[in-house]
Amino acid sequence: MHTISTNAYGADLAPIPSLSGPEWPHVSHIAIQECGERLLPMSLAPSPIKVFPAYARLGIPGAIPECFVREGVYRALLAAARSLPPGVHLLVLDGWRPWRVQQYLFDTLHEAIHHNHPNASEDELLARTREFVSLPSRDPAAPSPHLTGGAVDVTLCDADGLPLDMGTLFDEAIPASHTDHFEQLGELPPSQQQVRDNRRLLYHAMQQQGFTNLPSEWWHFDLGDQLWAHYGGHRQACYGPAELDTIENRWRRQIS
Repeated sequence: MHTISTNAYGADLAPIPSLSGPEWPHVSHIAIQECGERLLPMSLAPSPIKVFPAYARLGIPGAIPECFVREGVYRALLAAARSLPPGVHLLVLDGWRPWRVQQYLFDTLHEAIHHNHPNASEDELLARTREFVSLPSRDPAAPSPHLTGGAVDVTLCDADGLPLDMGTLFDEAIPASHTDHFEQLGELPPSQQQVRDNRRLLYHAMQQQGFTNLPSEWWHFDLGDQLWAHYGGHRQACYGPAELDTIENRWRRQIS
């Protein structure tokens, strides 16, 4: 039986609910009423937010050395971070993602799965790839979540910036990365209880600020995009595909 736990920080944490993966055909048909919010760099945020643009640090082609999110996401992340117990910080790993990076991640994971399962059909490969990386899409009616600036990848860290143990690394494409994984294992040793409680702490801090979670990834949360509308029961999304406001784009708009 799942029970509310009190973790090392003294917070009462309810179990993470078990949800099914997204029905992508349904998600992609959710209407988007673009609200026009700007993208903001998370490096502007004060403590207790910390920022580590993981893909740029890993040398992923096309990755940018910053984590941009929509303004509403920025403010909700700050609120989530401020709700955490003393000594625990929110660490932002990725936000708005260039299409080129989305394509690279999808192709790389698809190739890795095909290498390990050479007899799998294309439908099977696609399903397993989409479990952890969404289809690269710039379609205004069905963009990749990270292309909207509404999807964000986060974890928890201590006051020194060291990530807490969440049971898997960020972006590990394995069953243990499913958000509810440790809720399903029954009696846990103390080390795994701490992992479970760390996930609970992150999940509830984000949920209380309006975020929804992608069930296959404990680190992935959405606000305002189609996945958020799907899991939050909203009639429409408010974030479509977004682009950075570069100097080149500004000049093109300003010069007549």
